Amino acid sequence: MASYGKKQPVSQEGRDGRKEMDKESRLSDRIADSILSMITVEQRFLPGSKLPNENILSKELNVSRTTLREAIRILATGGILEIRRGRGTYVREDFEISQSRELTSLTSAKVKIRDLYEMRLIFEPEAAYYAAVRATEEEIKRILALGKEIEERIQQKRDRTEVEQSFHKSIAKATHNEFMNQLMPVIYEGINKGVRLSESYEEAVQATLIDHKILMDFLRERNGEGARNAMRIHILHAMEQLLME
Repeated sequence: MASYGKKQPVSQEGRDGRKEMDKESRLSDRIADSILSMITVEQRFLPGSKLPNENILSKELNVSRTTLREAIRILATGGILEIRRGRGTYVREDFEISQSRELTSLTSAKVKIRDLYEMRLIFEPEAAYYAAVRATEEEIKRILALGKEIEERIQQKRDRTEVEQSFHKSIAKATHNEFMNQLMPVIYEGINKGVRLSESYEEAVQATLIDHKILMDFLRERNGEGARNAMRIHILHAMEQLLME
């Protein structure tokens, strides 16, 4: 006969199941945050625009379709996304993308590329350090997958601008520091200009391949100091080889 006055012990199987559910919930929250950054920081999806289908987006985010659906449900509940049955998922037309006016004005101003790269030099090595020590396993996998895609695009002589943006944004996001995410529009501007300029400098492109491999190795090993130095060297190489004045 069960004793209703006493708390029943939780089996090991029950504890394991609860841990797995908590882990999945945290992952869904992080993926929801990633999609929100695509909308508000990267501005890949504007109000009224449709998100890629589940197969494409889950592959890009390196998660299961189940986790992606839960992340979308979170954003839909928050009034950011709208699920239209039989048509797909859209950013709500009445969703307002709020950006820092100061940062937006910086990206629209005519800033010298050297100034943009110096900004990157100040922030990105530290971002690499914190990403190495704070990133989840899923975040590390995503960074490495994007780095691999950059290599493939360089070898195939295809445009890599968007993938470069996603690579550096994933590192910034893995710091788990919200201010780093707010800086991304400025960093994107430096990346965009750098990629366009590097098309005329084969040496710079090849240096990017080598530098990225070293950086990814340190991130894979969770070596914060190594990642910091690798990112610093990568940006300094670009500044030197692109002959910035």
